[in-house]
Amino acid sequence: LDGQQLLDFMEIIEDRHGQKSTIIVSQLPVSNWYDVLKKNTTAADAILDRIVHTAVRFDLKGESMRKKKSTKKSDVTEK
Repeated sequence: LDGQQLLDFMEIIEDRHGQKSTIIVSQLPVSNWYDVLKKNTTAADAILDRIVHTAVRFDLKGESMRKKKSTKKSDVTEK
């Protein structure tokens, strides 16, 4: 996130904290979030304090549902 995006995100989180539910979905592990936000350490600390410490987290495990199934040659009909 660039500087302005980070400040905008912080403002959204600050406005919603304790007032509304917020759903955040990320492929990036929570342990790596600070590294992405550290361009402004004050904002990063404020955002993560509000998100991480009051969150209900669901860490999904398993193989990707996007994996393509292999197609057997016998399944393909030729014309």
